[in-house]
Amino acid sequence: MKVVVFSDSHGNVRNMEEVVRRDRPDLVLHLGDVNPDAQALQRQFPELPMDWVCGNCDGRRPDLQTEKVLLIQGHRVLMMHGHTREVKFGVEQAVWAAREARAEVLLFGHTHVPVCTYENGLWLLNPGTIRGGWQGASYGVISAEGKNLVCYTLRYE
Repeated sequence: MKVVVFSDSHGNVRNMEEVVRRDRPDLVLHLGDVNPDAQALQRQFPELPMDWVCGNCDGRRPDLQTEKVLLIQGHRVLMMHGHTREVKFGVEQAVWAAREARAEVLLFGHTHVPVCTYENGLWLLNPGTIRGGWQGASYGVISAEGKNLVCYTLRYE
């Protein structure tokens, strides 16, 4: 199963559409900022499963969670934007939440900086921003086949 992970699109739906057309994922996740972009992408690809959480630029939305645990091929994944866990100042609070959720993967955004590491049985994946910025546009990928799971980031070009 191939999962594409976006964050911090801030109005750039076009880049997400191109990635989906090119990479042909089985699932798309959006980590917030801005949810209407995720909804627009869902309208473009109504047959493609998608899920998203709320970011700091999405306002307080009682209909959207700021954190969510998903099962992907039997692997527990905690997705969040990260602002409520103050990831701009370090990932400790977010990692603690992932450990509490017994997650194998922690997905977070907010910093606009792509990061992918594996530490003590936990993948930490921040896809960066698909909109682009001083470090360019980027996104994340989770590849899961049975017990095997790998995460990585890619530059959008």
